[in-house]
Amino acid sequence: MPVARRPCLPALLLAASLAAGCELPTGTAAPQPSPRADGVVAIGAVQGRGDASPLLGQEVTVEGVVTGNFARHLGGWFVQDDGDGDPATSDGLFVVSDLDEPGLRAGDRVRLQGRVVEHGDRARGTLTTLQAGRIEVTGRGEVAPLLLHAPPVDWEPYEGMRVRIAAPLTVSGQHQLSRRGVLHASFGGRLAVPTEVVPPGEQAARVAADNARRLLLLDDARADENPGRTWYLDDRPPPRLGSVARDVEGIVDQRWGEVRLQLIAPLRLEPADRPPPPTVPGNLRLAVLNLHNLFNGDGRGGGFPTARGARTPAQLRAQLDALVATLHALDPHAAALMELENDGYGPDSSLAQLVAALNAGGGDWAFVDAGHGPGGDVIRVAIVYRRSRLRPLGAPATLEGGPFGTRSRVPLAQAFVPRNDGRDSGPAFVLVANHFKSKGCGEARGADADQGDGQACWNATRVESARRLAAWMARDPTGTGSDLAVIAGDFNSYSQEDPLRLLRAEGWVDALAPSGRRGPHSFVFDGLAGRLDHALLSPALARRLAGAAVWHSNADEPANASDRDGNGGDRPPRPWRSSDHDPLLVGLDL
Repeated sequence: MPVARRPCLPALLLAASLAAGCELPTGTAAPQPSPRADGVVAIGAVQGRGDASPLLGQEVTVEGVVTGNFARHLGGWFVQDDGDGDPATSDGLFVVSDLDEPGLRAGDRVRLQGRVVEHGDRARGTLTTLQAGRIEVTGRGEVAPLLLHAPPVDWEPYEGMRVRIAAPLTVSGQHQLSRRGVLHASFGGRLAVPTEVVPPGEQAARVAADNARRLLLLDDARADENPGRTWYLDDRPPPRLGSVARDVEGIVDQRWGEVRLQLIAPLRLEPADRPPPPTVPGNLRLAVLNLHNLFNGDGRGGGFPTARGARTPAQLRAQLDALVATLHALDPHAAALMELENDGYGPDSSLAQLVAALNAGGGDWAFVDAGHGPGGDVIRVAIVYRRSRLRPLGAPATLEGGPFGTRSRVPLAQAFVPRNDGRDSGPAFVLVANHFKSKGCGEARGADADQGDGQACWNATRVESARRLAAWMARDPTGTGSDLAVIAGDFNSYSQEDPLRLLRAEGWVDALAPSGRRGPHSFVFDGLAGRLDHALLSPALARRLAGAAVWHSNADEPANASDRDGNGGDRPPRPWRSSDHDPLLVGLDL
């Protein structure tokens, strides 16, 4: 029988917010429904073929089966009927009420009477909603999920409907998992940063549109932040990116400006394996690694929380353990490092303590001492090397001025001679550590503002940084006369962006794409994979390239992976998520 109970205050507030600003435009005549003899209107007639209901603001009566009751966390529930025969209209509907909902369960058949509103911001997409003033449970029913084998051109005809994704979905982002209970998933494999695979501008815009078409958010059907346990993972740890979900089932929802699937069953996940450390051929191995703000306080156990890194001594210990485990596993002879605290070269410096940690147990690591800096930024680049395999040749060189120091970090160059069994064993080469200005838009103006071409902010500064770096290298900054050089680091530019295109036009060769093939990713942002970290070889050194690889030990891992794996605890230190960037490893024949 009809339900009429006392008003529930949270539902009243939600209903008021749904109705606000969602009335019919002044002077617009609403089309009339075609009800059955008993006055019931098909849900498809309420949804209509457009983005908003043709019955907006009208009182209607609908019948359907409850497919999911999310009143506790989303303020309402979904109902679906048998369809109106029109594939262009959805057969599902979101329902809110200012009445106490009568303990509805999935499978309850209901008759609802209420007013049609649109939930959300019209500019970003709305959810057609029934603000029910009368609810009657009439029995039980069943709604079979609609099978989707590919991403639809438009999700609107499926809004509010129960669907099952028959195609595999690849987990492409977990950056909203801990806060929102949301995984980013995609049809057809991983999503790439557009400017990783095509040049900026129109081509990048087309890739971005395809990414948007293939993306699907998997939601926990909760609106609260920091939900804790993610129920649809069945208490499993967050999945690595690249994991595959199959037969995903839920209800299509348009909320917070994005299409999402409110899940109604746990995910069936095929977890992506953690890859072993890469091996590369060659008799000289170089690593490239962003340390993700390695700050050590005052270097004597105090000074926490630090400006950009660890907040406690325990966090620093875990960070150091993971970074050391990473470098030991890669086993390079030298490494270009980024995002290291710029606090000198004394025994209390972050660099000295990193090298000491590398040498614990008998290593022979050393660092290049530039005397100061390099640069005055709070973070700097650094070069570390193994004394048994490399001999520094001459003094280090730095490039200051222009964009370097105020925006991009000051590059550091050092020439080395390979060694073996205590003897020089190869020609001199130059290693340069670099870290260009990031893409964040704070203070960006003029040419450095986002130009809408896919390269984000500060691209002009990064282009100028690349131009000056190439010119500097042409002047032989270390004075060794060697034509063997590698400029490596975090360029904050994806492979097809202007700075990398400029450097390649100057003759520098991408060690990870020697035949023009798309290389692997080293960074994931907002569910998109690309490579910000590069090793570019001079033409002469490129002829000595033996191999190169990216170790996906960080970017695909959940943010808390190192904590979960026990770094700093009873378990041996492990490398997973030692940084937010993946390390590179390059092998050379010298």
